[in-house]
Amino acid sequence: MQTYRDGRQAAADAAEAIRVALVELGLPERVWGSVRPMVTHSGKPYVHLGMMRADAVEKIAEAIRQGPE
Repeated sequence: MQTYRDGRQAAADAAEAIRVALVELGLPERVWGSVRPMVTHSGKPYVHLGMMRADAVEKIAEAIRQGPE
């Protein structure tokens, strides 16, 4: 059970991190609102990003290409 809880926490932390990054890019909630933490039965953490508009993904891709400032 602890493995599952740890995985859930890791997924929740990662989901929040990507939400914050998307907000910092100026993207509205309709873009990042579908971001959800997920965890498998074995405790592996994942983040479901959901479907995003192409213009938002282009903005995300540009930020990734530029790298950290």
